[in-house]
Amino acid sequence: MSDKDETPDNGLRRELPKEVAAEVAAEVAAEAAAPTGAAPEESPQLTGRQRLAKGLWPPRVTRAQLIVAVLLFGLGFGLAVQVASNSDSDSALRGARQEDLVRILDELDDRTQRLEDEKQGLETQRDELENSSDQAEEARKQTVEKEKQLGILAGTVAAQGPGITMTIGDTKGTVEADMLLDAIQELRAAGAEAIQVNGVRVVAGTYLADSDKTVSVDGNKINAPYRFKVIGKPQDLEPALNIPGGVVQTLEKEQATVTVEQSDKIVVDALRAAKRPDYARSSSQ
Repeated sequence: MSDKDETPDNGLRRELPKEVAAEVAAEVAAEAAAPTGAAPEESPQLTGRQRLAKGLWPPRVTRAQLIVAVLLFGLGFGLAVQVASNSDSDSALRGARQEDLVRILDELDDRTQRLEDEKQGLETQRDELENSSDQAEEARKQTVEKEKQLGILAGTVAAQGPGITMTIGDTKGTVEADMLLDAIQELRAAGAEAIQVNGVRVVAGTYLADSDKTVSVDGNKINAPYRFKVIGKPQDLEPALNIPGGVVQTLEKEQATVTVEQSDKIVVDALRAAKRPDYARSSSQ
């Protein structure tokens, strides 16, 4: 090769900056060191399952999703509590005898019938008022009858009729006020119209409390045996006390003795003084 051929090359090299020459030399050395036929490095390919897992974890929770999760948790907890309470209430019936179940159904039917009778009675009174030739006289008669009924409920007048007498013996002193209150409520639910306990008339506002190992009714201390005189339909009152897990079984678990007697004539003669209102007056006066 002639000197003229080498001159341009040498001249070009002389004109290149030193930094460029160094970079070119490094690239040439790297290519020489690399194995022949080696492919450029590529990122590993992920499978579909791996991409799905990478997208789901770590989770990205927004505020709206958090609120929905809390609401769903509260709903699920409420449903669980409701199912548990229903299971507890049904467990007593599952263990009851067939005779007891029949008695409970009969009691429910009797309550339904009493409500129907009351409805029919009110409709009859309405019809009598509408069809009577002397509506004023008919209204007066119904008012007098209603006054007697309200007097019985308020305890201001004596009453008599069929019913039961329940006597609770408590030699161990285990009977408490709440047990007697349960008995009163059960009797009311069974249709009791007048109740008297050891000479104290029971009305809508009656309260019971424990007092020195005894029980007080409206502030009047009563001692065992506790004697209930109840006016109502005996066929409804007695079964209501003897239902499984009812009043009688609860008292017997406390080592108390309970006797229930039906009678065609029960006299409830304990009275409560009629309270005169301080400010209210009848608008007809």
